Amino acid sequence: MTDAGRLRPRPSSTGVPIRHGRLARRGPFAAVAVSLLVTLGVLVVSGGALTAVAAWDITTSVKPGVHLNHMASGSGQTDAPDLSAITGGVNLLLTGTDTRTGQGAAYSSKADLAGSSGTGNNDVTMLLHISQDHRSVSVVSFPRDLMLAIPACPLPDGGTAGASSRMILNSTLARGGLSCVVLSIEQLTGLQIPYAAEISFEGVTAMSDAVGGVTVCVATPINDLYTNPPLHLESGQHTIIGDEALSFLRSRHGVGDGSDLGRISNQQVFMAALARKVENGGVLGNPLTLFSLAKAATTNMVLSDTLTNPSTLVQIALALKDTGLANMVFLQYPTVADPKDPNRVVPQKAGAEILNAALVGDQPLQLSGLPGRGAVAPTPSAEPTAAPDSGGTPTASSGPTTGATPTASAPPSATPVPANEAVLPPIITGQTAAEQTCSKGS
Repeated sequence: MTDAGRLRPRPSSTGVPIRHGRLARRGPFAAVAVSLLVTLGVLVVSGGALTAVAAWDITTSVKPGVHLNHMASGSGQTDAPDLSAITGGVNLLLTGTDTRTGQGAAYSSKADLAGSSGTGNNDVTMLLHISQDHRSVSVVSFPRDLMLAIPACPLPDGGTAGASSRMILNSTLARGGLSCVVLSIEQLTGLQIPYAAEISFEGVTAMSDAVGGVTVCVATPINDLYTNPPLHLESGQHTIIGDEALSFLRSRHGVGDGSDLGRISNQQVFMAALARKVENGGVLGNPLTLFSLAKAATTNMVLSDTLTNPSTLVQIALALKDTGLANMVFLQYPTVADPKDPNRVVPQKAGAEILNAALVGDQPLQLSGLPGRGAVAPTPSAEPTAAPDSGGTPTASSGPTTGATPTASAPPSATPVPANEAVLPPIITGQTAAEQTCSKGS
């Protein structure tokens, strides 16, 4: 299947917006972690840009691993990496903690530390699913305000946190560590998840610096005084980097309908742009950028002990080397408003059953809905162009026509849908990495 073949027109949306999560100021770290971990091993070995010595230096910079209680202990050995793709599929959970502990002076006030410290909350929870044949990749974002049943969680220092029939997802990291987040998503989806990773604010900033910034399209102005630093972006193309990239990804009040659901789609705009830059923007041909990005990822992530063997990191990422942008799908787990609390959401049963079955059945996913609440397709007259990343102060160029109704790009020539591809219902929003969407201000 060609990249172009996966891009299809989207129907109009008929759902009534629901506002969720307008409670605390704190937002998640940022969703950059998933794109960076997905590309880590590719960056290390792709095109011979880095030697085996460099690969060894990068992969041995990983921190001590966290044990997932339901899995056998990782090997922890430090043999030279096996530079071949992992056999079969992969399920890997990415979580971002909103802790302020150890995140520098910008987050050291009493108010910040009172809001979240120590382990913190898993304000971003994503599942990376690589198919058995390595031809498709799905990245599923789970809303932080999702109410769900939580299984009993073995605690890192002994003992067990009891099961609960109703708990908010973003409390599971503090409840029982990374293993508890994994167990909760396993129970929700029916998948077995042997790999996991965690990242904090500092890691996001370091990795956005390493890649030299990412150019994103902004359809309508984004203004958010609640992020640190405050975020102000006019309509157009912007290269964002460092703390501004962190604010962009954390922004909730400034995008979409001001909910966490809008923030997820805004993060997907960034992740897709980052994936395109890695594949098409010269990153793979720049050994210094590759080394800096991969080193920043391994230095700033806490990995499960099933990932701390250098060979495993490289092998997982090599599985993605030839997948293609249009076969990488970013989507939001389907939810509806919680009838018990308008600031929470619960799984949308029909959509969740279809998605869970497709993931467990290892089917490629095809979206039929629109991008989420914080993103729009650009108008045909204002398709975002690949402006060069300056790595410095964000700049704006000609962008979407303000006030114009966003429409989907014209469909490419018809390509037969594979017999095993799961067509997801319109309630499941998202985009492929090949689709150049724009963030929408609130």
